[in-house]
Amino acid sequence: MPKGPQKGSNSAGGGEEEFNLEQMEKETEEMLKLRYLDDSNAVFERTQGGFVSVRIKEEFYPRVQVIRMFPFSDPEKYISIRTPDEHSKEIGVIEDMKQISKETRKMLEEQLNLRYFTPIITKIINIKDEYGYAYFDVVTDRGACRFTINVGGHAVVHLSETRILISDIDENRFEIPDVTKLSARELKLLDLFL
Repeated sequence: MPKGPQKGSNSAGGGEEEFNLEQMEKETEEMLKLRYLDDSNAVFERTQGGFVSVRIKEEFYPRVQVIRMFPFSDPEKYISIRTPDEHSKEIGVIEDMKQISKETRKMLEEQLNLRYFTPIITKIINIKDEYGYAYFDVVTDRGACRFTINVGGHAVVHLSETRILISDIDENRFEIPDVTKLSARELKLLDLFL
């Protein structure tokens, strides 16, 4: 009966497995390394397309994403700068927006405002629940709006006892800062989500 390579034996493919493990460990170490960015080591600039680029020593990223790590509890601290692709990689973190120049801060805040655009719901006109979806007809601080949420998903998140964040099926976010300020009729419409 022919014998194949035994477990633990040094077959021709063994070295390749070691190399892959080494490579994987190196990539993991790179991913876990936290690099803080500020005016002393990073230069942010606007691109012609309205995005932001960053240069860190010899590294240049023609376009970056600007993401809050703690968008609700600490929106001015720990701002992650990432590559914009599908498998975005963290380039670095701005520990505090107060540590960067006013010009850079303004540029990054513009990007954050686009990413975290969250109209405030000021009035609920109607909510219709049908076939696993809820159809909202509301007035926001940005005007009248209609949107749909998936009732079975995690579309409604309680940020506190009174504060609610609602995400529609297109991933747009809406906020109700204080449900106690809604009328009895509005609370009854919203009752399914409270």
